[in-house]
Amino acid sequence: MHIVHLITRLLRAGSEENTVETIRWQLDAGHEVTLIHGSETDPYWDINLPERLARIVVPDLVHPIDSKRDFRAIRWLRDIYKTLLPNVIHTHQSKAGLVGRLAADAVPGALIVHGVHILPFEGVSPLRRAIYLAAERLAARRTDAFVGVSQAVSDAYLEAGLAHPDQMYCVRSGMALDRFRRAQLPSDWRVLSGADAAGRRPPVALMMAAFEPRKRHVPFLRAFARVSDRLPQMRLLLAGQGPEENRVRGEVQRLGLEKNVVFCGHRADAEALFALADVSVLTSVREGLPRVVVQSIAAGCPVLAQALPGLDEILAHDHNGLILPADDMGAVAHRLVDVLEDTAWRTRLARGARRTDVSDWDLARLGSGTERCYRAALGQQALSLHAEVA
Repeated sequence: MHIVHLITRLLRAGSEENTVETIRWQLDAGHEVTLIHGSETDPYWDINLPERLARIVVPDLVHPIDSKRDFRAIRWLRDIYKTLLPNVIHTHQSKAGLVGRLAADAVPGALIVHGVHILPFEGVSPLRRAIYLAAERLAARRTDAFVGVSQAVSDAYLEAGLAHPDQMYCVRSGMALDRFRRAQLPSDWRVLSGADAAGRRPPVALMMAAFEPRKRHVPFLRAFARVSDRLPQMRLLLAGQGPEENRVRGEVQRLGLEKNVVFCGHRADAEALFALADVSVLTSVREGLPRVVVQSIAAGCPVLAQALPGLDEILAHDHNGLILPADDMGAVAHRLVDVLEDTAWRTRLARGARRTDVSDWDLARLGSGTERCYRAALGQQALSLHAEVA
């Protein structure tokens, strides 16, 4: 098959990693694959995409809503589709999912699949929710199958009336978990943790998240500042990059948290940071099923996270972490310090994390699961065509 994957931005985040690993499997399976994306990219991918992958950049495919550029992107994509004549068009992320499917009438015989990595209509204002739902319903008319990264995300699409049950599939976001299971301390662990000459280190918390508004770094830091005096030596590692980084750095200075907060940047040894941390923290307002939660659990690092759809598929409250109210940032900050102060509790949660079965998120299942979805959807497509002819 010739498979086209379409993604809005090619950054170093969960949906991009999921997409690239799916592509890697498909190329190894003998398929022809083309990746189409907007001009917002991370240089990392210039040398880390598969060699046999064809790549096309559409400059007008942008993340913000921009009616003129969005319509131009649709025209670009129609022309590209007509040239490539793919068997499958697999879209990812909200904007690419919308324009990519609206352009798909250029190849009426192609199977159109949308990957649901996040619920764009959750955690937003009523007006934005209405706009997102209307746009998704419009694109759904030209969609043969939906692939959710968690069962909860898939169920949410069904409950919102965006897909029929026979169109919805769940393929969990696979990743190379062995490196997290075997994680060792980073070479600079003493500096990161503030360890003393004898190697004794204070409690360490890790927030591994791109610096963007939906990750809610600033609200968390404001809540954390109110309780940080309980553990004045603790370290909070912020790992990631993104457009909000300067704002977050400014907030750290304003709150007087320079001695507690360490900016790690984007690390190639993410697993090592989990090995160093006593607990990891996630305060996102919207996610699919965060890969960082699975990685943390695989590394034996318990997670404190605010409630999100699908979290309970990997996170068991008070067993391998804590699931806290989505609208109570203060609860996250207080429970973080509670866990770090209580060695026995922290040890029990870490033991629960190490004993958690994460095999459903193993990388080997991602590509084969996606292939099964394509085959099943093609079967449904053939049945529908036969019924129309009859």
